[in-house]
This record gives sequence, structure tokens and C-alpha cells, in this order.
Amino acid sequence: MSEWHLARGYRYSGIVSGLRTEPDRRDLALIISDTPASAAGVFTQNRVCAAPVRVSRERLPRSDARAIVVCSGNANACTGEQGLADARRMAELVAFDLRVKPEQILVASTGVIGRPLPMPILEAGIPKAARSAKPGRESLNDAAHAILTTDTGIKVSSRVLELASGTVTITGFAKGAAMIGPNLATMLGFILTDAAVDENDLLHILKASCESSFNCISVEGHTSTNDTVLLLANGSGPKLAGHDLATFQDAVGGVCMDLARKIAIDAEGAEHLITLDVEGCRTDAEAKQVAKAVAESALVKTAVFGNDPNWGRIISAAGYSGVMFEEKDLSLWMGDMLLYRDGTPLPFDAASASSYLKHNREVYFKLKFALGAGRCTFHTCDLTYEYVKLNADYTT
Repeated sequence: MSEWHLARGYRYSGIVSGLRTEPDRRDLALIISDTPASAAGVFTQNRVCAAPVRVSRERLPRSDARAIVVCSGNANACTGEQGLADARRMAELVAFDLRVKPEQILVASTGVIGRPLPMPILEAGIPKAARSAKPGRESLNDAAHAILTTDTGIKVSSRVLELASGTVTITGFAKGAAMIGPNLATMLGFILTDAAVDENDLLHILKASCESSFNCISVEGHTSTNDTVLLLANGSGPKLAGHDLATFQDAVGGVCMDLARKIAIDAEGAEHLITLDVEGCRTDAEAKQVAKAVAESALVKTAVFGNDPNWGRIISAAGYSGVMFEEKDLSLWMGDMLLYRDGTPLPFDAASASSYLKHNREVYFKLKFALGAGRCTFHTCDLTYEYVKLNADYTT
């Protein structure tokens, strides 16, 4: 925890409410801003979206947010009108304790789809979480644990900026390990800053940051019903404009990228983090289209799991991505090994290539086209026996 820097003016709690069957498992988190905060959000693009997504989306952007309440173990998705009423009730319970309006409270959930929330548990748990909220690293640690589902550990990132207008701190934490596909990556992310930033500027910054981070990771390409990233700026520090605001945007992007990588490397059952650099396309959008096709190929992912340098699967996935190119336009590297140059295969030591995959937790592929300046960096993982096992009996 020593490397975490905490934005000023926030309190956290993460408690055991009884939503989950595991004993002593934290499952209810609360983030409180001591003062009204500008807030923006980016949400799943799945047409089937969870009740908390719908409630938070209709409340953003805004200039007076006061808290975020999060439950894990139950997604409150595909739960109809009762699910919406329950999500709003979660906000009301927080608002009552803080003596603010329910519309100032944002809601997020993660877990199993299609099960009504056990509201008696939340009716008791949310006031308890509100009473126990405190500033500090231990409280943030509790909240970061309370949002997890199948993650193996918490995911936290922070930045401190020494700007002309003063010192600004950005603190972010997230969860995600499976059902991760672009738009958004099941993931939740919460980014907090003590800077003073207009809510419309926050939305622009958050959208740009998510596009190059959370929207550039994939585990199996499944866009969840609950994906939510929220950015709060409570103005405990300086007001940002001009160059300081641009520096702040870069730092928010860095926090998002850190968290996205932590999600990809923590993918359920994964043994490899796969980084794909695609360069030389006509546009960045085309580069992302190629990267996504390669990242979501089950054949590419299983080859990496099996330490098999079957590079033809990568070239083939690029070919069906929908981006127009000729074979001679493409070259491919694995690590520092050039395997395919300008449409022609090159001789390589298969044993060395297999050893590269076997002995490196993080592996790297570069696809270089001769079409333009468009580029994208995308993260995915291998597909393992453990992933299939975890997701074959997730609810049984």
C-alpha cells in the first residue's frame, strides 16, 4: 500500500454485509466525497444493461455528486422494474445517512446476473458502511477488496501532479477478471481526484482515457451488462485549466492504463498477459480493429497457452478483421523475433520461440502494416483449462 497516493477529501469503507456466501468476504463498498464533486461516467455499450448502470447513467454528468455505493456478488442485472427500484433504494439509504439528495449518489454492482437483490441485507449493510467510512489507505484497501468477484487481488493506481496551479492527486481502483470485452471491458472502475474540474471536461477526459485503456483489453470478448467507470473531482485542490488540464488528462489516462493492464493480467486462469502492438494502419480505428480480432481469437489464445509459436493464426485473424490490406503490407514480430516480413515467412528457431512463450508471463506481438500512421496497443490473455473450469460452473 505504500505506493498509493490518496486524493484529498474522500472517505472509504468496505464491509462484510452478507451478500456473499463466503465467510468474512467483503461485499459492500462506499466512496464518499466530503464536498460536492463534479462527476462523469462511462458505461457498458451492451443493450442489456444492469439497473445500477441505468440509474447512474441518468444522473451524470453532474456537479454535486457525493458518494458511490457498490455491491459485489449480485449484478442486479435483468431484474426488471424491481431491480431499478432496488438500485435507487441503495442510493436513498446512502443519501439518508449523508443528509443529501438521492440523485447525488451513484450506484454500481457486479456479480451474478438475473437474481433480485436481497434488500434486507442492504438495508442493514449500507448504513453500517456509511458509519464506518474513513479516509486513509486501510479504508481504501477495504473498499478495493469489497468490489472484487473472481479477481485474485485488488487493482489500485495513483498519480501526484505538481502543477503550476498546485498539487493534484489522482487515485483509482478497479475490478475485473472475466467477461471482459471492449466497450467497456465484467469491470468496475472508480477514479477520484482532488482537482477542481468541470463535469463536462471530466466526461471528455474520461471518454478519451477509457478508449485507449479499458476499451483496449479483452479476455474473451464478452461485453458485460454492468461495466462502469466513474470519475469524481471534488475541488479540494486547485482548479485546472489550460496546460494543467492537459497534463491532468494524460495522468488520468495513465491511471486507466495501469488498471486496464492489471485487469488483463489477472484474467481468470490466465498464465500470460499478451500485448499486441499494431502499427502502420490507415487510422487508429483500423489498427484497433485488427488488434481486437487477434486478441479475441480462441486459436491465438490457446496457442499462447500451449507455448506454440503458431504465428499463422495471428496473420489469419488479421486477415478476417475487416481491414483491407494485401499480404505484402504486413510483417509480424514475436518478442524480438521477426517471423513474417512483407508477406513472406522467415526461418526461425521453433524451440527458442516456444521457450519465449513458456518462460515469460508477459509476451509481446507486433503487427506492422505499410498503410499509414494508425496504431493501437491492446492487451489480452491466453485461454486456459482453468478459465473454462471457472466459467463452466460459475453459478452451480
